[in-house]
Amino acid sequence: MGLLSNKIERDLLKPGDHIYSWRNAYLYAHHGIYIGDEKVIHFTRAAGQEVGTGTVLDRFIFSSSPSHPSDNPCPKCGDQSRLDGVISTCIDCFLSGGDLYLFEYDVSPALFLAKPRGGTCTLAKSDSPEDVLHRASFLLQNGFGGYHIFRNNCEDFAIYCKTGLLVMTSISVGRSGQAASFVAATSAVVSSPLRFLTTSFSGLAAVGYGMYCVSRLVSDIGVRRDVSKIPVEQLVARSSSNESEVVADLTKEN
Repeated sequence: MGLLSNKIERDLLKPGDHIYSWRNAYLYAHHGIYIGDEKVIHFTRAAGQEVGTGTVLDRFIFSSSPSHPSDNPCPKCGDQSRLDGVISTCIDCFLSGGDLYLFEYDVSPALFLAKPRGGTCTLAKSDSPEDVLHRASFLLQNGFGGYHIFRNNCEDFAIYCKTGLLVMTSISVGRSGQAASFVAATSAVVSSPLRFLTTSFSGLAAVGYGMYCVSRLVSDIGVRRDVSKIPVEQLVARSSSNESEVVADLTKEN
């Protein structure tokens, strides 16, 4: 791997690694946890399923859909056309023809900002491979809630498996660096009062990029204050409750 690319060869993977692959011309990446023996546990939504946003993005974000249609099933994984939630598939189905990348943990702020594309690294530290595999296997059996582009997506799943960190406020985006980048970009263009300090294109670009970087950094799971470490058993036990009640209860207990 290099500074600008997290690409990795398959034979270098270790169980518990957080991997991802870009989809739809690098519009979005699909994330999962490598568990060994060419298998990946990842959070998906079935093709054609609503994703809980009601936005135009619903028409373009299909990265978490199973890669094989019913008329051409994977010889290893079978028919994936109706799979939904947390699933285990072969790495080829996970990659869906894309390249393999390794998500980085415990990076420095300088390295984080040097990689302006969200969803590639975090300042947060990873737990042990044993803890990561336990969370992924437990969620494979018990689920991870409903899929949502901004609040509960495949990257959120992988980050939770690696760190056990859960966002405790109901008004913010989840742990996903991709979602945070989208929000940061929108805020930098629309909301920044600093854009009025310059009228030149280069000045606007510099101000916008600076706001984007700051927003990404403060939204990272490794520095934000609205997170707590939640045992996976406790998370699953509360999953059938109302979301606001879950947040309130977990906040009191932690």
